[in-house]
Amino acid sequence: MNRTPEEERIATIMAQRTGTDPADWFLTYKARHGMLVACEEIRAGLGEGSAVTQLLTCCTAVDPIIAAGLTPVYAEVSRCAASICPEKLRLPADARVVMLQHTYGIIDERDSALLVRIAHEAGACVIEDCAHGLARMACDAGGRPVADISVHSFGVEKMLHTQFGGAIWVNPASPFSAVTARIRERLATLPVAGAHLTSLTRTFVFWNRVYNHLPLACARALRRGLTAVGLFEPAVSDDERRGKVSREPMRPSAEMCSRVIDAFSELDGDMRLRTEATAAYAEALADVPGVELFSSACADPAQPLLKFPILVRDRATADRITEQACVAGYYTSTWYRPYLGPGVLDEAAYRVPADKSGIPSCMRIVETVATLPTDQGAEAARAVADIVRSVVSS
Repeated sequence: MNRTPEEERIATIMAQRTGTDPADWFLTYKARHGMLVACEEIRAGLGEGSAVTQLLTCCTAVDPIIAAGLTPVYAEVSRCAASICPEKLRLPADARVVMLQHTYGIIDERDSALLVRIAHEAGACVIEDCAHGLARMACDAGGRPVADISVHSFGVEKMLHTQFGGAIWVNPASPFSAVTARIRERLATLPVAGAHLTSLTRTFVFWNRVYNHLPLACARALRRGLTAVGLFEPAVSDDERRGKVSREPMRPSAEMCSRVIDAFSELDGDMRLRTEATAAYAEALADVPGVELFSSACADPAQPLLKFPILVRDRATADRITEQACVAGYYTSTWYRPYLGPGVLDEAAYRVPADKSGIPSCMRIVETVATLPTDQGAEAARAVADIVRSVVSS
């Protein structure tokens, strides 16, 4: 494998954190690039067909499905973990891929193992989306990861504050060995991001600070203008809100990798804060009238969730919680409202069903979820829980 020392170092870090082999890890410029490669090779190996996913996600998690020529099909999600519910899953006959998303960082080991078994019995590969749970994977009773492909993100608003980059794990024990061999070959030989793209990743935070200090209309116009002339690399482009994947898949440059390596030094401390916050929320909000918790998040409060999700009576209540938390100094935003966040520009491209009566749990979450911040630890979580209680009781 021809990878740089920086890539080798990240692969080793990911392997140490997950109990896997560094040889099974591959680096990408963006996590969605790795997902695109996986979907393309699955389609090439298993044939045209559908990929089963969920509406409660980011559009960039569905873009690779569409760009690879597969058809997205949206399944119902579990009220335990906000990911595809295996008990309610009815796979289409042409299913080639099932997406296992650990929404907000919630990992339900039982549901995950059952979902993988159902998919494999139907001849479909499983791609695990760990964007919200860096270096945390669903495992069986023996501690072995269960998915065929596992996708981890270093991108915007994720566990590492590096804005760009992704790591893809390819299961050496996957029953789809011919497909995974092609995925490995493709990922290992991707071109490396050049100097211009690397410079854009360097200025990403600066430009976002500029946008935040401008009126909304001016900020949007400037962002689109800079993107059009190649001077800004957005987290989600307008093309990516129409079902495309921006840029051909590539690997990160040595400079980008160095930033990721440096960021890993802060990850353990950050995860401790998030674990403490998760446990504090689970305790403080357990019996609050008007607040519903996700049982898989509370069953194992040692999970370092990226956000702590709750359901309230309606969208207005959820939005008031978010607004008052931010005013009090605890920044958060709602994931995923709208569905396919941050919202798509062409629903037809995503095959969004007009009739969503078959996914009521998914739509209930979309309409009434509030996602609470976890990055400031237990004390902040208790303060935000007080805000939640005040809002829902008013």
